[in-house]
Amino acid sequence: MTNIDQISERIVQELSRDGRLSNIALADRVGLSPSACLRRVQDLERRGVITGYRAVLDRSKLGGGFVAYIGVGLSAHSKASQEAFERAIARAPEVRECHNITGTIEYLLRVECADIASYKLFHTEMLGALPDVNSITSYVVLGSPKDERA
Repeated sequence: MTNIDQISERIVQELSRDGRLSNIALADRVGLSPSACLRRVQDLERRGVITGYRAVLDRSKLGGGFVAYIGVGLSAHSKASQEAFERAIARAPEVRECHNITGTIEYLLRVECADIASYKLFHTEMLGALPDVNSITSYVVLGSPKDERA
C-alpha cells in the first residue's frame, strides 16, 4: 500500500473529478505552486497511484445504452477454468468490467450493449457457449443516480 499525504490525496481527488484539469488550475485548487504540483503528480504517476487518464463517455450516444451486471458461476473451480473464462471475456467487447469475486459465484461482469436484442445475443451466443459457465444471473440497470467510475 502506498501512503500519500493530505495534499497528494487532494490532488488525487481533484484529478478523479476532472482528469483534464490543467496543472495551473490543479495547483490553485490544492494550494501549491504549479512546479510543486507537477512534481507531485509525476511522483504519483511514477509510484503507480495514478495509472492513467480516461474520458467518461455517454454510451447511450454511441449506441450502447443497455447496461447490465451479470453474476457468473463456474461449474469447475479450477485455475484452468478461471483462466479460460477470463481469456474469453477479454475478447468480448460488450464486457466493460470483469471482477473475480467471493461468494456463491466467481465473477461479476458489467456489460454494455445497444439494446435488449444485442444483450440476448451476447448472453446466449457468448456466455451461454462457454463450457464451464454454470449460472448466469442478469441485473439490468434502470438508472444510475450515482456513478463515479472514470
